[in-house]
Amino acid sequence: MNQYEVLYIIVPNQDEEAMKASVEKFKGIVESNGGEVTAVDEWGKKRLAYPINYKTEGYYVLMSFTCAPEVPKELERNFKNDEAILRYLVTRKGE
Repeated sequence: MNQYEVLYIIVPNQDEEAMKASVEKFKGIVESNGGEVTAVDEWGKKRLAYPINYKTEGYYVLMSFTCAPEVPKELERNFKNDEAILRYLVTRKGE
């Protein structure tokens, strides 16, 4: 099992419940594929460094998890298909 981190940015014009649902959705994807989420840190709404799709703010979420090597590909596939996600970055943590 490898350790990973993912930082993703959610479109900020959603209500609180929709943002919580998005966070739980991606947490559930990791857990349903045999991974374990160790931490979810919601940074909240922040200004973007540059506009993305004409948006200047985003809701940042950092999630740490351990899983098998094929789970990040599934997570990235779901990020690409979700219109509420502006950007994402999955990285493997060092030993």
